[in-house]
Parts: sequence; structure tokens; C-alpha cells
Amino acid sequence: MSHTDRSAQRRCISNKPSLREEWTLLLWTTVAVLVPVLITLWCSFQRPKRKVQLKDLFRKSKHGWHYTDLFNKPTYCCVCSQPILQGAFCDCCGICADEQCIQRADRILSCKEIMIQRPTDGRFYHQWVRGNVPLASYCAECKQQCGTQPKLCDYRCVWCQTTVHDDCLSSLNDDLCDLGEFRSVIIPPYYLYQVNKLRQRHPDEYSKLAAGCGSGWTPVLVLANTRSGNNMGEVLLGEFRTLLNPVQVFDLSELPPSKALQLCTLLPPGSVHVLVCGGDGTVGWVLDAIDTMKLKGQDQFIPLVTILPLGTGNDLANSLGWGAGYAGEIPVEQVLRNVLEAEVVKMDRWKVQVVSKGNYFRKPKVLSMNNYFSVGPDALMALNFHAHREKTPSFFSSRIINKAVYFLYGTKDCLVQECKDLDKRIELELDGEQVNLPSLEGIIVCNIGYWGGGCRLWEGMGDEPYPPTRVDDGLLEVVGVYGSFHCAQIQVKLANPVRLGQAHTVRLVLKSSRMPMQVDGEPWAQGPCTITITHKTQALMLYHSAEQTDDDDSSASECEEPSEDTLM
Repeated sequence: MSHTDRSAQRRCISNKPSLREEWTLLLWTTVAVLVPVLITLWCSFQRPKRKVQLKDLFRKSKHGWHYTDLFNKPTYCCVCSQPILQGAFCDCCGICADEQCIQRADRILSCKEIMIQRPTDGRFYHQWVRGNVPLASYCAECKQQCGTQPKLCDYRCVWCQTTVHDDCLSSLNDDLCDLGEFRSVIIPPYYLYQVNKLRQRHPDEYSKLAAGCGSGWTPVLVLANTRSGNNMGEVLLGEFRTLLNPVQVFDLSELPPSKALQLCTLLPPGSVHVLVCGGDGTVGWVLDAIDTMKLKGQDQFIPLVTILPLGTGNDLANSLGWGAGYAGEIPVEQVLRNVLEAEVVKMDRWKVQVVSKGNYFRKPKVLSMNNYFSVGPDALMALNFHAHREKTPSFFSSRIINKAVYFLYGTKDCLVQECKDLDKRIELELDGEQVNLPSLEGIIVCNIGYWGGGCRLWEGMGDEPYPPTRVDDGLLEVVGVYGSFHCAQIQVKLANPVRLGQAHTVRLVLKSSRMPMQVDGEPWAQGPCTITITHKTQALMLYHSAEQTDDDDSSASECEEPSEDTLM
């Protein structure tokens, strides 16, 4: 080996890292990987603990705090005036605070008082909150746009939603609050204070107090089901609490309708409107609570009921002109305007009595029906859907997913045909007369014009005229279907149902086997029995006569024609 080769070999050996250097490099690499992982794990463990602490704080707070990881617009802390990305906001008064300032904000910043004494001069003053005003708002004094500067500035009244600039607040001519555009639906805090001071709570006394709230005062109670449809209930609760008195906005997952409706008994008789935010099942729940009020002798306090459809099918809301589903396409301000412009209609409610065969000592099952009763393939789809939703409720949080699951179960039943030969297992009587049934798999008894998520079942297609469905005529429309595929054809208007007739009383006798049944989307499996459907009562509902919002343009155009309207 030459001298040059030996020199090159020595240089290679000297450049090769030693064992100690290799272990040092491995150690630093491990530290560089593990430290970020450990920090992330520590933060992930601390985050839930921090949220639990915040929840305890929120529970005791006078504000309606809601925590958010990311505000959807530039937001500033109302305590330290610094911009924040994550923190908490009050859905009643609108103040915002980062995590470090929440406790201080709770001490120094007041929220909406649901019940206060009116000043001795008989006037009610603005309650201002600084910063984070809506971007499309204008100053009440100089009429220029507010909320345009990138800092905590400008003021908003938590009651009337009036906004003013910092510089204009001191020169504001009138500091009196008239509760704004929706004064006719807001329960003023001083009204509740005066009611609380009454020695004798009598309806006439409520009417006298209502005179101080202005003419045409029709307070609106909002009852929202946060578990309905597309999970918009939580957002709507916050938006309505911002516009109204928080005492008139109820979360039905925390308080049942029977308790919420007791507020009606503290308001002038016949003046209250109830806005139900939920599906048809939620509406039925509220109407049952109203029936309980009647049993208690509180008929004079019965409210008018209107619907903001959040469920999956929303057939009742569609029949009353409120559309096939709400997804935030119109602001809640417009929703309140629509409620004020709605017309009063009466809607039939029906009693469904199920007497099981052979169980003579068991009390009959009694249900209330607003929409429809059915036995057959559509009830089977509802039963399968209900069973799987009970197992994994978090999966069924979208209206689109719910409809897709219904479609899958319908496709499965087209192949299996579990309800085959229904006509051989059941007898049908309309007003005491037995009906000869063709080869059917399902029978549907309807009270309203829509079925199956927006399908007009009774009017249908064809040249033969049929009287339009009415919700107040005391009549039920009875139709039959040949199977799941026939149901699908009816929904896309490729086929008509089998019209079996109209009646004031419907009686069905299931002679053998078990069959799926449903009342207004509440399904169950039923053995041999006798089902009797009779008129129960009428509910006072609000009907929206403007153009309906439907997912299908063709369905919406049908709703515009008076001759086919369910209430004409």
C-alpha cells in the first residue's frame, strides 16, 4: 500500500464518529422527538381538566357562558381589551372573555337581568356592552357604520340591540330603551318584577300590567330541542337569548315542556305564542303538555303554537307552511317576524288506542296523533332507524345522514319484504264499515297533507279529483302501499297510493303475527291487537301563508298553489 493510500485511510478513520458521539446524537434525537410528544400529551390531559373547571365556573355564573376554541370573527376580550381566539362568550348579553379573564368578567360585568324593578320615573334605560358589535350595524346617533375599527370599541344595548360609537355615546339624545324592533314579543324584566309583587295573581291583573308593555303585546316563548335533526338547537338558543329575555327561552333537554309552559299562566290570557324549534316529535310533546294544561283548568292560558322545523321529516311543519327543514337560511329576526304575521288555524288531534289481544287485564296503550299512523314498510324503516339511533346517537346528528339511513333500510326491505301479505293479517274498518283490501304491505292513516318527508300522499297524481286534505275537518285519509319500492315511487311521483277512503273513525284488527307500527315517527313492534283511532281535540296552531322553503323546488311550487294547499 502506498503512502497516499495509507493517509487517505487514516483520514477516513479519523472522520468516523466515535461510539460516544453516536450515543450523544441518538440521545438528542430521542429528546427532540419525545419532548413535543410529551408536551402535546400533557396539554391534551390538561385541556379536559380545564374545561371541567370552567364548566363548574359557568354553572355558578350569572352569565350564560359558552366556551369556544375559535371565534368565527375578530373578537376582543371585554376585560383586558386584547384580541382573543379562544375563550368564552355569553349568549345572553354578548360579552366575550379569554380564559384568564372569565372570573373577573363575571364579577365586574353584569348580564341581562330577567327580572328588575322599573325606575320610579316609569322609564327603562339602555344596558350597554362595549365591543364586538355586529359588523352590519349603524350608530343610532351619527348613522355611520359601527364595528369597523380593529379594536374594542363601540357599544350595543343588550335589550334593543341599538349600537353607538364611543364618541357618540355621550351625545346620545335619548338614553331610554324601548326594547327595539321586537318589543311586542319580549317579556320586559319589569313586567316579571311587578307580577312577582302581586298579592293576588289573577288574569285581570296580568292584563292591567300588560297595558304598560304597549298595544299588541304578544310574548313569544321559545322551546328548542337540541337533539333534533341537524344540531342547530344549541345555536338557536343563544341567538334567541340575545334578542329576547332569557327567561322566555327554554332548552327542552334540561326542562320539559310542561314546566316551561307554566310561564304562560303568568302572562295575559290568550296573548302567548310558543315557537317550537324541533321535529314533529317535539311538537307532539309540546301539544301533549298543552293538553295537560287543559286538564288542570288552565284553558284560558293556552298558547298558539308555531314551528321552526329542525327534525328529519318535518311533515307537520311543511303542512302548516313553515317549510321542510330549517338550516339557518334566514336569520332568527326574520323567524320572529314570520311568527308575528302568521294566521291562526285549528288542527285536529287524534287518540290512538291499542288493545293487545288476550291481555284483557292490561291497560290499553293510548297515544296522541297529529300527523299519521302507519303499519307496514315505512313503520319498519322508522323502527330500524330508531333502534340504531338509540345505540349510536352521535352518528345521527345530520338531516342528510338520517335520510340516507332511511333510504338504506328502505332498499333492504325491497329485497326482504318483511311486511308481505298484510291484507291477509289485518282487517280495516272506516266508520264501522269493513273495507276489502287488495294485496298490500302497508296502511297509512293521515291527518295532514304531507307524509314521508315532503310527499303529498292524498292528492297525488292523476285525473281523478280528490278533496284536498284539511287539518281541521275531523276526517282521516286512509291509503295503502304495495311495499317499500311502491313508497319510493310515490315519493318521486311515479306512482299513486291505493286510496282506501276518508273516515271520522278508523279501526284496524291485526289478527296474527307481529308487525311494525308507528305514530308520528315513534315506532314499535306490535303483536295481535285492535287499534282504534278517534278524534281527541283541536290545537291552535299558526300557519305561515308565505312561500314555503322546501328542499325540492317542485314541492315548493306546489305549496304556492292555493287549490292544493293543505289548509284551503
